[in-house]
Amino acid sequence: MKGWFDAFRYDGGPTLYSFNNRTAVTGDVTLITFLTIFSTLYVAFLIIFPGIRKERFTTFFAVTLSLFVGATILVTLFGSAWHVATASIISTYRAFSTEKVSSNIGVYVGLRHVNITLQASGNHNWTSDIDFNEQFLWINSDQMGDSFREAMIRGLPFPILTVAEYFTMGQEGLSWGGQYRAAGYYAIIMLWTSFSVWILMNLMLIVVPRYGAVLMTTCGFLLLATACGYFGLLPETPLVVHIEGSTLHFSFGWCYWLVLIAGSICLLAGVIITVLEIIFPHSFSTILEVDYDTPYDRHIIIEDSRGRRFQKKRSSNSKLEEPVGIGTKILRRLSSKTREEKPNDLISNSHIQNFELGAKSNWSYPHNQDIHRSISQESITSSRNLPTIHRVIPRPDKLQEVSMW
Repeated sequence: MKGWFDAFRYDGGPTLYSFNNRTAVTGDVTLITFLTIFSTLYVAFLIIFPGIRKERFTTFFAVTLSLFVGATILVTLFGSAWHVATASIISTYRAFSTEKVSSNIGVYVGLRHVNITLQASGNHNWTSDIDFNEQFLWINSDQMGDSFREAMIRGLPFPILTVAEYFTMGQEGLSWGGQYRAAGYYAIIMLWTSFSVWILMNLMLIVVPRYGAVLMTTCGFLLLATACGYFGLLPETPLVVHIEGSTLHFSFGWCYWLVLIAGSICLLAGVIITVLEIIFPHSFSTILEVDYDTPYDRHIIIEDSRGRRFQKKRSSNSKLEEPVGIGTKILRRLSSKTREEKPNDLISNSHIQNFELGAKSNWSYPHNQDIHRSISQESITSSRNLPTIHRVIPRPDKLQEVSMW
């Protein structure tokens, strides 16, 4: 009687695993992570895009281009398809063996490594379990040689060892591995520089869009320089791998073309937006700006300043403009001086009139001479205590009248 745990068991023995559980690498985890991040951001943007009512085209274009360029930089940094070669071969599986294997071999050169794949085609093969994906690093100058020796110790198939041996040669003008490594170093430096400019571009698109367009142009130029530099640093003698009558010819992979396309689009878009900003200032705008559609929005501030400037211009045009010359300036100066002198003259005339009225009143009533004399003395002392600007010096004839009092 069989129970719950009797599957794949024979005669009461343990479960028999009659196949090898090892599988080849089917995907790059790093690339999948970056693609998932940028795809999630773009899908989130597409979800909220129908709710955008203003600046729809510019916002969609800026976000799409930014995410595309950022994903391109990071994916190509860690990708393995800058220079690729594939072929169908019939070769021995082990060295010094007469057994032939029909398989598909691929060589994928990255910036800091090379991937070699070998997969049985399934036609007239003694086995179909051949499925390899091996990676050889060359971060250091001697790392490729160490990886090749480890592969020989592990007993990898003969076609993989044959291809890896081409990249370990460093003499007689056959230093393909060293030249690929130099091209990869240059591309890594330029791509990280492009990534830093890309971050600044996103910040400027939020704060000052016209500066973001300039940085977009710079980022596109750096990406194009990356592609051109990698092309120029490739081996002068093209690498051609020969495996028992079959040849592997290398060509540019999707990483190279992706960088070239992203750089061209970024440079073209940046130039167009910069020219439009020069011809029509403050015309490029997105909803991603910091103060968009608020009282501090740059468009609202610009319109407000233009309205005030127009009002000032109308008020100034309503007034008659007088020609201003040297004579006019002199007359204005003299008129200001006469205005300053008029208050002093008024004060002095008022004091003189007071003295005259007092004198007339004293002569009309001679029996009150003592009282008027005391009043006149108080008026004289009060006039002495006045500040300089209000003090009035009486004339000589008035002094005689005072002494007569």
